Amino acid sequence: MLIRPFISVFFGFLTDRRFTSCFIRGFIKRNNINIDEYENVKYKSFNDFFSRKIKNNLRQFPDDKHNLASPCDAKLTVYQINAESAFHIKNSIYSLTGLLLDESLAKEFNDGICLIFRLTPDDYHRYAYIDDGKLLASKRIKGVLHTVRPIAYRHYKIYAQNSREYAVMQTLNFGKVVQMEVGALFVGRILNHQTSGEVTRAAEKGMFKFGGSTIIMLFQKDKVTIDETICKNTQQDRETIVKMGSKIGSK
Repeated sequence: MLIRPFISVFFGFLTDRRFTSCFIRGFIKRNNINIDEYENVKYKSFNDFFSRKIKNNLRQFPDDKHNLASPCDAKLTVYQINAESAFHIKNSIYSLTGLLLDESLAKEFNDGICLIFRLTPDDYHRYAYIDDGKLLASKRIKGVLHTVRPIAYRHYKIYAQNSREYAVMQTLNFGKVVQMEVGALFVGRILNHQTSGEVTRAAEKGMFKFGGSTIIMLFQKDKVTIDETICKNTQQDRETIVKMGSKIGSK
């Protein structure tokens, strides 16, 4: 029952209520959130706080547009997409076709790179576009929601069962790119601002509401080089902490 989408919608409804603002102070303390980084406003509900905005002078992208910047605050791992269009995350193998529900699109990323950005409660839950470009397509996939907490990886193919949304973009510097947002337990809402048209580097793409969240980015073969430290950390089964706008690779 707890992993059904209507439960997620119900919890989303609750966290939008004004009475939930009483949980904000404790949440800040438990997760060691530096509230000075965020706009000084009065939050109407817990969800209003969860999707809070960072101050304008923070999370700046590199001046050089050939540098690949992180689209969000997260814990990052990187994987090569193998010849069978599958990639390994934690203890499970995921079919790229199953993830995208589009076999022809999955084939375009043969031998490319998959980046997994795992957001935790202390992270900034808004995310940005990595480059100037154009939205070619967008897709929303309904699913049974499962938690992104590590215990679940032993039992479920997480991303094949979670609700998710993704955009296919033709970017100026990195070729065709897929950026996917994944909802976890109690997350029924992934809020993206547009589904078509031109996109701008560092502009806000959308936000997550309350709950654990993940962003997946797919790059085609030979379009990006990921920083060596991130690759080495992944090989040693360690995540790399990144912030929105921090350099993670290059064209």
